[in-house]
Amino acid sequence: MMKTSLRRLGMTAAASGALALTAALTLAGPASASIASASTQSTGGYQFRTLNDARDLTFNQLLGINNAGVIAGYFGSGAKGHPNKGYRLFPSYGQGNYLNENFPGSRQTQVTGLNDLGVTVGFWSTQNNADMVNNNFGFYSVSGRFYTVNFPTGNNASPQVDQLLGVNDHDVAVGFYTNAQGNNRGYTYNIRTHSLTRVLVPGAPGGEAGPSLTATAISNSGDVAGFYAKSSSPGSSSEDAFLLLHDGHFITLAVPGALMTQAFGVNDRDEVVGAYTVGSGSSAVMHGFTWRPGYGFRTVDDPHGHGTTTINGVNDHGDLVGFYTDSAGNTDGMLALPRG
Repeated sequence: MMKTSLRRLGMTAAASGALALTAALTLAGPASASIASASTQSTGGYQFRTLNDARDLTFNQLLGINNAGVIAGYFGSGAKGHPNKGYRLFPSYGQGNYLNENFPGSRQTQVTGLNDLGVTVGFWSTQNNADMVNNNFGFYSVSGRFYTVNFPTGNNASPQVDQLLGVNDHDVAVGFYTNAQGNNRGYTYNIRTHSLTRVLVPGAPGGEAGPSLTATAISNSGDVAGFYAKSSSPGSSSEDAFLLLHDGHFITLAVPGALMTQAFGVNDRDEVVGAYTVGSGSSAVMHGFTWRPGYGFRTVDDPHGHGTTTINGVNDHGDLVGFYTDSAGNTDGMLALPRG
């Protein structure tokens, strides 16, 4: 797939969504086919549904969902000859409800986020290399017209990595670029004014120094979610999630005992979603989570993907989207609706 900083993407060597977000979505290639739109199953306070585009039953990731239930995602692992292809998925989520969305002339596209007004964001590539290391360029789309967004810097990674991952109803998008030192630099982009602002850990320098940080989602009040690298001793957390409130208050989110916590989505109630990893090496497992102010963390695993679940998006109804790895090794799109 393209080089991304997501574990899906998560972002999925982990996202992103997409997207675990890291500078490259790296999941396994195609495996045997699974069933598209698997039967609904209810567990853990959510009703789960597997949603896969029948054009590729081996690899789907759902990365964002708006308040009307429209989902952003893509199919294709990104392996050579198996490129990422973006789509929007509309209720009632049948095969006829998948709408292709790919940057014109691109080899690969991921649609990573969308708002309630028809704006979508993501990234695209001119490449589909065998080593899955490809250039990335951010984009947004309005009324069927596509526009490229790349953070203006003379210190890009080679190949270039620049992605937009989320957008709110005020047309403010968030994303990141990777610099020549291999660190991610989060930023916001105002589609209406074409202005860019860096997203920083408090106290971090505004230039090329400071911890690697990826901005993944933004609420309508301007609260930004994402994750950042920590300087830590062996056995402690290597990455923590964060919620940066519009008033400047920076909240670090770390699941107790996790080696890594990454946030990929946020809604207007400041409910944050993402994934965390426990264990290391062959014993490492990944769980989806939700976090709400005053309530804390809650683990959310698809019943078919316990230990392989990533939650990548959440809307104001608390509906979740993401993906998991099934018993056949396929990556399946997931929708989880709160019960009650």
